[in-house]
Amino acid sequence: MANTYHQIYLQTIFAVKYRKATLLKDWRKDVFATIGQLINDTGCKTLIINGMEDHVHCFFALKPSISLSDLMRIVKAKSSKKINESGYLQHRFEWQKGYGSFSYSHSHMNSVYHYIKNQEKHHKHMTFREEYVKLLDKFGVTYDERFIFHELI
Repeated sequence: MANTYHQIYLQTIFAVKYRKATLLKDWRKDVFATIGQLINDTGCKTLIINGMEDHVHCFFALKPSISLSDLMRIVKAKSSKKINESGYLQHRFEWQKGYGSFSYSHSHMNSVYHYIKNQEKHHKHMTFREEYVKLLDKFGVTYDERFIFHELI
């Protein structure tokens, strides 16, 4: 629409089902590139995608004509399909249901970008669960500990 201007920066975080460490280093960059392209294909703009063996951080500018829930449904469904069709794993790959999403101002772009870029260094000192709960607390998100992740039993 003419004369509509926006800048909506979001970080989304989602985990591998049961937080299994299945996104192996030798091929996860390809998966992250796929996720970035899927975000761009919706008209949103990927800033950085990175993560670890058990989770992914996406930082992007959201296009207001697409809902965040639709975007995440597309990204998770199509990226898991790619992983399953790639032959990377001997078993079926799935993402955990749900995701976390956090908004940022333009002035926070650089720090969020570098935080996501340095995931390996960051996770030498903090588990994914600790990181996720810390973000939920920082942003004042109400949550029930029982439903943050499905644990492998």
